Amino acid sequence: MRIRTSYQHTILAAYGGYITQAIINNFLPLLLLTFQSTWDIPLSKLTLLISVNFGVQLTVDLICAKIVDKIGYRPCIVTAHILAAIGLAGLGILPFLFPDPYVGILLSIVIYAIGGGITEVLISPIVEACPSDNKESAMELLHSFYCWGHVFVILASTAFFVLAGIEHWRILACLWALFPLCNAVYFSLVPICQLNDSIDGEQLPIRKLFRLPVFWLFVILMLCAGASEQAMSQWASAFAEAGLGVSKTVGDLAGPCMFAILMGLSRLISSRLTLKYDQSKLMVGSCTLCVAAYLLAALSPWPILSLVGCGLCGLSVGIMWPGTFSLAAVACRGGGTALFAFLALAGDLGCMSGPAVVGFLSEGFGGDMKIALLFAITFPALLGVGLLLHLHNTKKNSDK
Repeated sequence: MRIRTSYQHTILAAYGGYITQAIINNFLPLLLLTFQSTWDIPLSKLTLLISVNFGVQLTVDLICAKIVDKIGYRPCIVTAHILAAIGLAGLGILPFLFPDPYVGILLSIVIYAIGGGITEVLISPIVEACPSDNKESAMELLHSFYCWGHVFVILASTAFFVLAGIEHWRILACLWALFPLCNAVYFSLVPICQLNDSIDGEQLPIRKLFRLPVFWLFVILMLCAGASEQAMSQWASAFAEAGLGVSKTVGDLAGPCMFAILMGLSRLISSRLTLKYDQSKLMVGSCTLCVAAYLLAALSPWPILSLVGCGLCGLSVGIMWPGTFSLAAVACRGGGTALFAFLALAGDLGCMSGPAVVGFLSEGFGGDMKIALLFAITFPALLGVGLLLHLHNTKKNSDK
């Protein structure tokens, strides 16, 4: 396969893009306690760092909806990876250059979050634009690489800390920066098509996209997909510690890693099942399993079964995010890059609001997280109802 002509290389570079995204989102949380002990940074300010990461990505999602098509996919995705590399390397350098290390950390996060936001918007349309069949299957497989990247970041970082010592985290930050830098070079070489689904030969303007009821349905579905995933994912470590009675380090590996592995396996399996079965119906089944998983986690009298519920949740949510992307691409023909940008924005809002709702309700019920998780069932349930509505409308239109 020649790198400049084979779209297989484009897809491989896209896989690398999601691994970059996993590094951006999951490396910093492993260092929060280290930052606290090293520089005596309050926990409230450390928590804000994660919010800044997703907040910047949300802002970039919105901006990209208007400018990416004008600039072009290649310069944007290459720049995104370079920014990710600069931000990750900066994480190991900038805190030591400022009088207040927190400023250096914050600046590094803003830089790589801009790259992460651009990457999140562009990876899916880049794969969608590749000349190939079975786009649903390709999308499921693509998004599974975020899960594998998540697992890889946790395992590799933990191994580094054990072998080299946590005090050498600066070296690891610079090593992680090499991955997006190499992928930037890869993206500069592979063939890239511009997504140009059209209606009557013209791209659908954003104002017309906003007038489509089905677009707003998918915005809601995307928000629910992100919330269903992260409302449980953020508490995976706590479930592992309570269920297995192990240390925090082992709990982090057993909880988040188990969730990410099962979510990745779900996307691999879905990439095969969508070749034979209707994706909407598969997603409805996943929503049902997700509701059952939340019920098991929230109502089980045994902590180990709560951990099983956590794992089943990872298995069930895998198809939701990429599946919604694929269905929306078909239902909103002509939406182009703007469609993917607004869906990414809705998904990120869900990722932020899901854990926040659980945390807020948990505090309201005196710290009882299980009661809060019962309310979180609303997210997969609403997603399932929306999918059934979409199936009904699709069938009604096909019968005309």
